[in-house]
Amino acid sequence: MNIVPAAAKTLIPDHPRAASWAFLLAILLGGQSTLLAQVQPASDSATRADLFARLAVDADKFDRQNILKRLVHLVTPSVVHISAYKNVDPGSSDVIEEAGSGVIVMIKKTPVVITNRHVIKNATLGNIDIKLHDGRPAFVEKIWSDKATDIAVLSLRDSPSSPRLVPAQLGNSDKAEIGDFVVAVGSPFGLSHSVTYGIISAKGRRDLRLGNDDISLQDYLQTDAAINPGNSGGPLLNLRGELIGINSALASSTGRNEGIGFSIPIKMVMIVARQLVEHGHIQRAYLGVRMDHRFRNETARQLGLSHAQGVRVTGITANSPADAAELHVNDVILAYDGIRIEDDNHLSNLVSFSEVGKSVELLVIRNRKATKIQLTLGARRTFEPSQ
Repeated sequence: MNIVPAAAKTLIPDHPRAASWAFLLAILLGGQSTLLAQVQPASDSATRADLFARLAVDADKFDRQNILKRLVHLVTPSVVHISAYKNVDPGSSDVIEEAGSGVIVMIKKTPVVITNRHVIKNATLGNIDIKLHDGRPAFVEKIWSDKATDIAVLSLRDSPSSPRLVPAQLGNSDKAEIGDFVVAVGSPFGLSHSVTYGIISAKGRRDLRLGNDDISLQDYLQTDAAINPGNSGGPLLNLRGELIGINSALASSTGRNEGIGFSIPIKMVMIVARQLVEHGHIQRAYLGVRMDHRFRNETARQLGLSHAQGVRVTGITANSPADAAELHVNDVILAYDGIRIEDDNHLSNLVSFSEVGKSVELLVIRNRKATKIQLTLGARRTFEPSQ
């Protein structure tokens, strides 16, 4: 099964499959509706008229209680459709249109559009079209992007005639739990502002192979909400209408939705986006260790652990924060500032999204004994990369 970016490269859109609403109806109506109870055929005209009248009452009740309907009305104005026109190959005159999505957020009291880098990659300012929910255009003034996270931020031209922009309400992706209902909005196959729903299927997906792009910092939410080519950059929302993720990729053997989509948590997105807007670049924290990417139980037992857990250090970069704190080869880092380490990708994420200059505490197993080590994180660009 391939994992592919969810941006649509097409000039003639396909059509996405229709989603079934039966399950959500049962949830929202609690299985108590006479609408669902009256399923026997009726031929008598008086009986049919009565059933239609009762159906209308139930339909009105459902409309008043339909959370999704209210949610969509609230969030749709914050979602944009993006068309990026790119040359097929360098030097080629053949142009393709890559359709994607974006969402408006506020950074430094200014509305900007957040999307995926792969949606606008290789497109110039003049070749990126943005349409708001009501079809009005907005014009890109500046682009920032981060290859490691596949995040891009677009600032929009501001003028007296510019349309009013409606920012999304930010949620807390750390509080999202497996089983939570979510809604995805985007432009699958170029069909702008399409809405699908599902649940969060998993969290912390960090080792996905995403085409040819080097997306090295991953911590995806997994969802079964339909994510198709063209959904890239669009919002993943909880039932409060809060933005908790940016939809980015799907796992598929066909290139179409198979119920496995991936979304970047909004906490990660906003850390990156704010740095891009405020500083023009990303300043990532740095530890300065090389890690055992194949830490196995046999090696762990030799170091005094019952099984492989945390991260085994295989090397220390000279003059790095790890060197200054006197970390050793074969130290096993079990926790980072009180957070249990799941694997090397987890540690990389925690360090990379920490503040440069922050003092952190590591829980380390050394010579079969637990010890705590304090160190001050440095800036990655100050040192040769090793992590």
